Amino acid sequence: MKQTKWWKHSVVYQIYPRSFQDSNGDGIGDIPGIISRLDYLRELGIDVIWLSPVYESPQDDNGYDISDYYGIYHEFGSMADMEELIAQAEKRGIRIVMDMVVNHSSDEHAWFLEARKDKNSRYRDYYIWREGEKGQLPNETKASFGGPAWEWDEEAGAYYFHLFSKKQPDLNWENEAMRRDIYRMMRWWLDKGLGGFRLDVIDNIGKVPDAMIRENGPKLHDYIREMSREAFQKYDIVTVGETWGANVDNAKLYSNPDGSELSMIFQFEHICASHSEEYGKWKQEKKDFVRLKKIFTDWQKALHGCGWNSLFWDNHDLPRAVSAFGNDGIYRVESAKALATFLHGMQGTPYIYEGEELGMTNIRLEDLAQVRDIEARNIYEELKEKGWNHQEIMEAINMTGRDNARTPMQWDDTENAGFTAGTPWIGVNPNYREINAAAEMADENSVFHYYKKLIALRKSAEWGDVLAEGTYEPYLEEDGDIFFYVRSLEGKRLLVLGNFSDRERTVELPFGIRKTVLTNYPEIRMEGNTVVIRPYEAVMAEPT
Repeated sequence: MKQTKWWKHSVVYQIYPRSFQDSNGDGIGDIPGIISRLDYLRELGIDVIWLSPVYESPQDDNGYDISDYYGIYHEFGSMADMEELIAQAEKRGIRIVMDMVVNHSSDEHAWFLEARKDKNSRYRDYYIWREGEKGQLPNETKASFGGPAWEWDEEAGAYYFHLFSKKQPDLNWENEAMRRDIYRMMRWWLDKGLGGFRLDVIDNIGKVPDAMIRENGPKLHDYIREMSREAFQKYDIVTVGETWGANVDNAKLYSNPDGSELSMIFQFEHICASHSEEYGKWKQEKKDFVRLKKIFTDWQKALHGCGWNSLFWDNHDLPRAVSAFGNDGIYRVESAKALATFLHGMQGTPYIYEGEELGMTNIRLEDLAQVRDIEARNIYEELKEKGWNHQEIMEAINMTGRDNARTPMQWDDTENAGFTAGTPWIGVNPNYREINAAAEMADENSVFHYYKKLIALRKSAEWGDVLAEGTYEPYLEEDGDIFFYVRSLEGKRLLVLGNFSDRERTVELPFGIRKTVLTNYPEIRMEGNTVVIRPYEAVMAEPT
């Protein structure tokens, strides 16, 4: 294989620590639990673990509210456990990428406690304050978790700004001392041997609160270039930014091959394509597969040779891939494999969210008492005020709520899916007796083994370079069921074809098939250049 950045041939696996594996029976996943499952991940073949936050935190937003960047939350373990995880993963050829939240901290962080206490504190300006009278908001900016983005603080006698929960005050990136403290902390972690960072809502750090600019502020890329220069470029790491406001043009800045900013970003155009204008993700339009394909094609073509894509269907904030984009009923196995084929055949770094490699599905909740997610609990009240009834709101939460991704990892068919000997912090999906890692590892035709083959393809001498560096050419772009594209590099071509519907289709290909590389049905049905493609069938093949 060609010499290139290591992360261009890598596959990343995201772990949501609270829900992955509990080692001590308290119902909460932890770092020792992750260590105990490293051999499973080595078997799957992944190269990188993206670890959602394990820092010290009051857990208002499941760890995305950090109260001490240098500490480990006690329910997850200790710093010694974290260092052991890095060491044990390294022995297995796996790097650890930590989730880093620097748009905001917890309101229990020492910086904020000092800032609210004393107007003259050096930490006052680490946050965004506005003087005024209680009850008179500085402006109408809304928080992403509902309600206003300004919160009156009695102790400070002023408003502070928070784009998320009121317990997550935004950091003031205009303050150079604050930025230096952040970079020092990042280097401290990287010196421990981390493989890099995933940067939470990083396009918010350039916000201009008074102008109500949330994302893509005028200084955003200045801050990221400084961050890269002061921390990232000193190490051989991967960095990925979560950027809800990204487009193909600024993505070229973020992922410039010169390494001046980040390795890559998460963009969400394909996720938001079905969101309604008024209610966002809570009221979804019918998925338009032609539009979905076009979004992927635009990103594949725009970044080729001048940037890098992150490839993903789901994560800890999104519903389960097979439920959102596939068919989680009769064609669950086939559609889980088809989704994987479509994504892993593209240029970029693929991300697998825990349980995605098993085809884990959304969970059905009937009652608000079962809901753990702060965002969903807040939206319940907002939608109720807008006239929605209980059933309508629960349907919306069941379709797109974040708890879908946070149910415990389904390891086996024993009680609580092998996740914990105690009472799990969130309910286990009842289908764990049918869908679990033990059963899938024992079945050569399972979703797990299909993912294993896809991951191996990216590292193979035969196809690794084509997948990492090849061009992308789409076909049948206006077909509402079929995905079809060809990856090419130096005369070598890989065809990727699939059916995203529950009906059989006959497709005329512009060329024949020399050999099959991977399929999710026992064999392909083809005569000449005509292929009969069954519901959610997917094929990778070498064309003639």
